[in-house]
Amino acid sequence: MGKEPKIYDTAPKQETAILVSVIPQGVSEETAKEYLGELDFLVQTAGGVVKGVFTQKLAKPDRATFVGSGKLDEIKSFIKAEEIDIVVFDDELSPSQLRNIEKEFEVKVLDRSNLILDIFANHAKTAQAKTQVELAQLQYLLPRLTRMWTHLERQRGGIGMRGPGESQIESDRRMILNKISLFKERLQHIDKQNETQRKNRGELIRVALVGYTNVGKSTIMNLLSKSDVLIENKLFATLDTTVRKVVIENLPFLLSDTVGFIRKLPHHLVECFKSTLDEVREADILMHVVDISHHSFEDHIHAVNDTLKDLDALDKPILTVFNKIDAYKPAVEQDEEGEEVKVTLEDFKNSWMGRHAAPAIFVSATDKVNVEEFREKLYEMVSELHTARYPHNNLLY
Repeated sequence: MGKEPKIYDTAPKQETAILVSVIPQGVSEETAKEYLGELDFLVQTAGGVVKGVFTQKLAKPDRATFVGSGKLDEIKSFIKAEEIDIVVFDDELSPSQLRNIEKEFEVKVLDRSNLILDIFANHAKTAQAKTQVELAQLQYLLPRLTRMWTHLERQRGGIGMRGPGESQIESDRRMILNKISLFKERLQHIDKQNETQRKNRGELIRVALVGYTNVGKSTIMNLLSKSDVLIENKLFATLDTTVRKVVIENLPFLLSDTVGFIRKLPHHLVECFKSTLDEVREADILMHVVDISHHSFEDHIHAVNDTLKDLDALDKPILTVFNKIDAYKPAVEQDEEGEEVKVTLEDFKNSWMGRHAAPAIFVSATDKVNVEEFREKLYEMVSELHTARYPHNNLLY
């Protein structure tokens, strides 16, 4: 009998990662744990698997290696023992920190910004999103160029090797700066096209979906517009703005889905994506979607409001949509006597309505709970603006 044919697994190997975080003064362990949970989800979204987490309490990160020397040795031992592929830091590393850490660990080292850029690059589909991501990647890479040429340092002084690293870095820097200006020009051109498209949308009120990443904006988009927008349990599944015409009763309006926000979003990434977020700036109404089943949803609300403030969009009418009520878990709080009490969904509703004058609705987009009430509330807000802005338009009569 002949030999059994060998079977080879051609599927790409899932990269293993460890997470590293410094907990500065004033940040609770619970908050740090929450950030690391999000970083874990980012690694999963990028296609990796987390094998360990390392934290260290420091007044401020070490200037040379971000963590202290003892923690550095501990991480190094774990990398060798578990054959780890990537080390991911929860904060942005300086070029020198990145260089020093890579020299110590001898594996790929990423920071939160680099990881988010990688996910964005993987999810970008349109010319605009791809250009925005490439621009952000080049801006991130520029100050870190020397790290790419460390292999030449060990050979410096040999015949034919005097100074090639420096000249190569200079030529790379020039090339990157040229590409950056080219991408900026391309984005300006795309922006002009988008502006023309927005002007051609006629006398329709514009509603933009905003919210933390992975809260169910695309599900709500599909629910209201009966369209088929990608839905995945991943961070940043939606990068490109999708605009759909929606009709409730006799009232048409435009609904746009935008990129999700996140805490510690790299500044240069926000800058590059400002053109995508023009939909938010130019919207008449914002629909702020909140995942009420997430234990840190109130922190998410603050993170989104901070970004909206940066975009000068907080003064618009906002409808807060508390989504995923089917998965809500009652929070436990202490009353005045120190006794633990459970905060039911009804308790939270009453408390929220009492504290905020802005309209809010509680729904489950997947289970279609309170959808009619949601549509009525949206109709009310859109029709009020529509009649005020386009009194001659007889759509409503």
